[in-house]
Amino acid sequence: MIASAATDIRDILDKSIAGERLSPAEGLALLESHDLAAIGSAADQVSRRMHPEPYRTYNVDRNINYTNICTAVCNFCAFYRGPKSDEGYVLPREELLKKVEETVALGGNQILMQGGLHPKFKIDWYEELLCDIKTAFPEVNVHGFSPPELHHFTKVNNMPLREVLERLKAAGLGSIPGGGAEILVDRVRSALTRGKCMTDEWLEVMRVWHQLGGISTATMMFGHLETLEERIEHLNRLREVQDETQGFTAFICWTFQPDNTELSHLPAVGSFEYLKTQAVSRLYLDNIPNIQSSWVTQGLKVGQLAMLFGANDMGSLMIEENVVAEAGTVHYLSLGQIREAIEELGFEARQRDVFYQLVSADIEQKAIDANQNRGPKDLVQLSS
Repeated sequence: MIASAATDIRDILDKSIAGERLSPAEGLALLESHDLAAIGSAADQVSRRMHPEPYRTYNVDRNINYTNICTAVCNFCAFYRGPKSDEGYVLPREELLKKVEETVALGGNQILMQGGLHPKFKIDWYEELLCDIKTAFPEVNVHGFSPPELHHFTKVNNMPLREVLERLKAAGLGSIPGGGAEILVDRVRSALTRGKCMTDEWLEVMRVWHQLGGISTATMMFGHLETLEERIEHLNRLREVQDETQGFTAFICWTFQPDNTELSHLPAVGSFEYLKTQAVSRLYLDNIPNIQSSWVTQGLKVGQLAMLFGANDMGSLMIEENVVAEAGTVHYLSLGQIREAIEELGFEARQRDVFYQLVSADIEQKAIDANQNRGPKDLVQLSS
């Protein structure tokens, strides 16, 4: 158990602003506090210290869910379908490549490709998928396969984790998203899901991928069955791996969306708790350079406000999103809205790649031009 620090959080915030590492007890004290303004201000100061540049960033990519068939049973997921479901699908290769083509036409340089834990596909199926994408679109980064998927691949193929990752990397996998983390505490994971990797297994996928020279993002979905103490334990486990590998480029947290799930009886967590938790994440994760706003779950205004609560990145234009949408939360922004949200805060809006490097002016202008006449509803139609 983590013992909470004193209720006066000023000393804790001053310590973090000065660049000193917070303890788990101090992190818990911040989460227990209701002084949102003070915590948010501290997170903003830390973000500006870590990112003194005059710009804030965004990405242009597309979420492609190649299958919704999944052997795991997750109480929080409205997207998955069991292997025997009539609603299960596997995207035809031609359709998947068409989605990548549309993304490139809109100035995208990356796809986020994830699916369920399919019971039958072997490693060569995924290698062929990656090779097809990279052959047709060598410039596109494939940000693909969450740690639960990759751990599942080891079971289906009876293959060591390192070999699975080496083969996928050779086939064209560029980076790994932080999906499937939920809360990295086994008590919570056991209560939320069945047939899915546990905490140490999730972290080991990331650790080995980083050892192979790969990068990844880290995430946290909160506001369901976890305690505040367990949120801090989640952050602490990520911080420990990052101390070891330095492979996480960014952290993204969002609130659980209960509609259409088996946990629909739980009250939805609001923007107050979202902003506070993100701000505490910025203060606690002193070794992860970037924090993304989660406007896709929070909407434009709170997503913009998150940029003053520790985030330095507005995330992705997200040409297509299916998983959160299945839970009834549908927020879509145009590229113009994302750029305006950044600029209204006094920053220059700049497009980046998965490595958080700014793209060239030509690529950025291509995306601006391609999206000039597209509003949020156009993006919804494109992803249908």
